[in-house]
Amino acid sequence: MIEMARYFTDEHEWIDVEGDTATVGITDYAQEQLGDIVFVEVPDVGTELDQGDDAAVVESVKAASDVYAAVSGEVIEVNEALEDEPGLVNSSAEEDGWFFRITLSDKDELDDLMDEKAYKAFIDNL
Repeated sequence: MIEMARYFTDEHEWIDVEGDTATVGITDYAQEQLGDIVFVEVPDVGTELDQGDDAAVVESVKAASDVYAAVSGEVIEVNEALEDEPGLVNSSAEEDGWFFRITLSDKDELDDLMDEKAYKAFIDNL
């Protein structure tokens, strides 16, 4: 069985890693801060991202916010449901409201990210 590991960034993205593939979205905390999400722009399939690059844009009734690439790699799939239903990010931020999947080009980058316990401590201190 392949173990799936979840990581978090200090920009409130989550990343699920399964083998060489990573699924990226924003956390429940982030969507709560944004409020009602009205538009999501995801990267094109085939886009090469470096860790820290602007990867997607989320617009809410309150603000527009960039979503950054938590890791480097090539975008292999995007969540097309968000085009018609951006509210999925509000209702299911850490499940159905994922943004894109990428192939990891450097697994060592995962060492820069937080696990769930560290992320919870991080948001408790905000």
